[in-house]
Amino acid sequence: MTYLSASNMTGGYGGADILHDCTIEAAEGEIAVIVGPNGAGKSTAMKAVFGMLDIHKGSVKLDGEDITKLTPQARVAKGMAFVPQTSNVFPSMSVEENLEMGAFLRRDDINVTMEQVYDLFPILQEKRRQNAGELSGGQRQRIAIARAVLKNPEILLLDEATSALDTESEYYVQQALSEIMHDRTTIIIAHRLSTIINADKIAVIDQGRVVATGTHNELLATSALYARLASLQFDQESS
Repeated sequence: MTYLSASNMTGGYGGADILHDCTIEAAEGEIAVIVGPNGAGKSTAMKAVFGMLDIHKGSVKLDGEDITKLTPQARVAKGMAFVPQTSNVFPSMSVEENLEMGAFLRRDDINVTMEQVYDLFPILQEKRRQNAGELSGGQRQRIAIARAVLKNPEILLLDEATSALDTESEYYVQQALSEIMHDRTTIIIAHRLSTIINADKIAVIDQGRVVATGTHNELLATSALYARLASLQFDQESS
């Protein structure tokens, strides 16, 4: 059963449309990956799912409920969490304060989740009193992901969570993400072939449209664009 259905989304940032009848779907507990060339509209589609831009056609439904008109804050209350690629921490706040911001809607005890987060990212516990703006890019990305986890989301949206990280940081973040994504619905814009090939579903976006969907093996056989993208990522990971 489809848990998240963002159907026929058409819209942009106020000028010309960037998305054109774009559909992104994921079943409960599924890992769905979005891939495409640079500038294809991947991040725009993710932001549309989260309510960060208006769509004048199409709908977004979560577990059968139409949430098209809801703000991002209201979607968080419905169980969504979004980790953007950049500008994802409060630099003048401490690491711990950043993490606590992730749990501002929760009314239960967050201590257990906080311990889980520190188990996933020990460096954050070590630097919990330090301002986030003083940390490296990899450490800030850990904060952003950990803050999303503290929302205890049912669906996690990740916009290229590891693309700007050095090799060592990327490895540790990927390890943590494997655990985080294991028990929740996840939609991720991915650039690593190892993430892509293990997805339950892949959507290929080009020029604001989903031009192909399927598993890695299915798309290798049916989509020349996907085969080219996968080949490029294989070459990068092998170099």
